[in-house]
Amino acid sequence: MKKNRLYIALGAGVVAIIAVVLYFQFRQKQQPQVAFAPDSSVYSKQNYTNFILDSAALVSFYRTHLISDSTQKNITEFYKRRAYQYAWFSENSLTNAAVIFNGQREAYINDFADSSLYNAEIDLLFSEAQNRPAEFLKNPLNAQKLELLLTAAFFNYTDKAFTGTIKNPLDLEWFIPRKKKNYQALLDTLVSAKGNPMREPVNRYYTLLKEQLRRFRRIEKQGGWPSIDIGKKTFVEGDTGSVLLDVQKTLLVLGDLKAIDTTGVFTDSLTTAVKRFQHRMGLKESGKLDAATATELNRPVSFRIRQIMVNMERLRWAPTEMEPNMLLVNIPEFKLHVFDEGKQLWMCNVVVGKEATKTSIFKGNLSYVVLNPYWVVPNNILRNEILPRLKQNPSYLARNNMEVVSGNKVIDPYSVRWSSYSSHIPYTIRQKPGKSNSLGKVKFLFPNSYSIYLHDTPSKGLFGESRRAFSHGCIRVAEPERLALHVLKDTPSWNLEKLESVWATQSEKWITVRPSIPVYIVYFTAWVDQTGQLNFRNDLYGLDKTLAKEIFGE
Repeated sequence: MKKNRLYIALGAGVVAIIAVVLYFQFRQKQQPQVAFAPDSSVYSKQNYTNFILDSAALVSFYRTHLISDSTQKNITEFYKRRAYQYAWFSENSLTNAAVIFNGQREAYINDFADSSLYNAEIDLLFSEAQNRPAEFLKNPLNAQKLELLLTAAFFNYTDKAFTGTIKNPLDLEWFIPRKKKNYQALLDTLVSAKGNPMREPVNRYYTLLKEQLRRFRRIEKQGGWPSIDIGKKTFVEGDTGSVLLDVQKTLLVLGDLKAIDTTGVFTDSLTTAVKRFQHRMGLKESGKLDAATATELNRPVSFRIRQIMVNMERLRWAPTEMEPNMLLVNIPEFKLHVFDEGKQLWMCNVVVGKEATKTSIFKGNLSYVVLNPYWVVPNNILRNEILPRLKQNPSYLARNNMEVVSGNKVIDPYSVRWSSYSSHIPYTIRQKPGKSNSLGKVKFLFPNSYSIYLHDTPSKGLFGESRRAFSHGCIRVAEPERLALHVLKDTPSWNLEKLESVWATQSEKWITVRPSIPVYIVYFTAWVDQTGQLNFRNDLYGLDKTLAKEIFGE
């Protein structure tokens, strides 16, 4: 009997315990899907907070806010790794990371006049959470909503600000490999950095241009600069004219002139300012106010803002870190830049491809220096330019130091019936080494599928032109000997004396470059140079116009 009473008592106790557990489980389900983690110390090393949510909250958020599949995937992955811990809230308020990110989001909207990232719901909730945190956190659903809105906004922001256009850069004639950016890691860094700003995964030149974009936005709000009409006149130092006051106003706004002189005279200070402006535009630095200079002065601030934005888009595609030792050719600038240990050593003029025979945008690795090179005539030049002359008289080849090759054998050009060919020509024509060789004394090979390389040229006069687009696609270098010595600096046996001894023979000599040197062929019409000056160039190949259609929808 006593045993029966004991069993009954124990049974009643178990039932009571089960009832209590079920009650609290029921109560938990009635609460919003926000709670405190039972032991936040587990996550303390990652600076996680003590608010949690569950996967059902994510599903509901995706459905009610029409979140894209890619963003859903990113959000889910982020919170899974965090065991569904909140990222943007501490126990009592928004984190510093939330304030930093929201400021960056708002700055991007203002800098780029991009309303696609604007979200009125975020602005309202964020303001309430900042101004009345204790009251805001009394409603857990508000905190949950703002938490998820901020995370979704982060992935949308990074897609816009750091990845750029969804169009394949290959379709925009950009063939430099585009490294995938890890935005999950970037967000982890931001929310765990105790308020330190996140490092943007972009090239440093992007950051420099962003500062200029903000500067030009301020100039735009202040009314820009006046238009200038010089008619057909060219103004030089000592001239007078009322238009010179407007010229000074523009150069003052742009930072090329320190102060305005109201006398209406073209002073030496104005000459210096005009030269500085001409340098930044890639014009001949004459100090004269001519038609070309007036054209660039008359580009409105809105035009410059769009030009900056187009080039920031390209910089989103560029590697975050460039190799410290490299060569860089900027096509619209007509310049080769030589970098060593991350610093620009020197630069020189280059000649690039004509619009009809564009120089391609890509990255290669300079692997060979060829002294006294043969020039193998490309098929299009052979077909369109040389074949018609051969049909008239095969002596054209001898006059131009050229020869016909079949396999490894040189053959007599008079033995070929040139009139029977129109498109496919089963022979190689090459120009032998010598003073008249189109490649000059040296060429620099970085194997690529575009048949583009750097080389010397006997036509030195073209380097004096301000617009140097004359080639069939390859890049002619104004200082080939200096470049050869730089490229071969890690091979001490190849000094200037030895190079000159080979050049004197007119025999072709291949030299392997070890280690190979990265070569970037790029296309930037706006950039900040090594001295901190903002440069602009004309859209040589019309690629700015094409990209602007993608960015601005025009």
